[in-house]
Amino acid sequence: MGDDHDDVVRFWQRLGLPGLIDVHTHFMPERVLRKVWAYFDAAGPLTGLEWPITYRHEEDERLALLRSFGVLRFTSMLYPHKPSMAAWLNAWAADFAARTPDCLHTATFFPEPEAGRYVREAVEAGARVFKAHLQVGAYDPGDPLLDPVWGLLAEAGIPVVTHCGSGPAPGAHTGPDPIARVLARHPRLPLIVAHMGMPEYAEFLTLAETYPEVRLDTTMAFTDFTEAFTPFPKAEHGRLTDLGDRILLGTDFPNIPYPYTHQLHALERLGLGDDWLRAVCHDNAKALFGV
Repeated sequence: MGDDHDDVVRFWQRLGLPGLIDVHTHFMPERVLRKVWAYFDAAGPLTGLEWPITYRHEEDERLALLRSFGVLRFTSMLYPHKPSMAAWLNAWAADFAARTPDCLHTATFFPEPEAGRYVREAVEAGARVFKAHLQVGAYDPGDPLLDPVWGLLAEAGIPVVTHCGSGPAPGAHTGPDPIARVLARHPRLPLIVAHMGMPEYAEFLTLAETYPEVRLDTTMAFTDFTEAFTPFPKAEHGRLTDLGDRILLGTDFPNIPYPYTHQLHALERLGLGDDWLRAVCHDNAKALFGV
């Protein structure tokens, strides 16, 4: 078990919770994950930062760690960076979910002619959440090839965790405007903005205020690591309270450069109260996913 195990458990026990629900954790085929880790090790151009992987373990040990922390449900966030990759990732994720009942069955997509078909197949196979990464995939979310995908997910009410903010480095289609154009066409789309939309925090909070099905996840936000280069503006803290029913715990486990417990204490030190923490760390995701 990780050295922070007891601290994590004490955190949710103090709040009177049965455990945590983490909507932003990564499980993917081993060869893909190794390439992701190698990218972080090399301080790749999207980060340019020293980024030690805290939980560089085999899959079974990573699962055991999450469960020992008291994480009741988690995801297997994965994403393609080129065409003809998403369907293969979805097949792996379906198998992973089948053998990992506490994982919310996760799927993904890429703008390609087959996207509508394989996304529908994933939904029919039981996918509960999707991941889109506009920075790594370097695609426009408004690509016409994705219109049937967004429409299907909006109709089915299936959330899509989307890295659409411009952190840690801007991409051709990151920032609030490209995804806002998608929401204008699909206003019922259950969009979860990853990383609180960093660094465009205020703009993505405005999207959540505009569209009732837009949520944000806390992944890496408010931590010492992120505050050093992309601080969350203190003037926006009041909006975090107002949107307390639409913020969800996310961590980026295992690809984080600090212990899991630090994300929790970063939320706690915001000083927004225990009710807010209970909602963010468990109750909001429980309601969204019906778990």
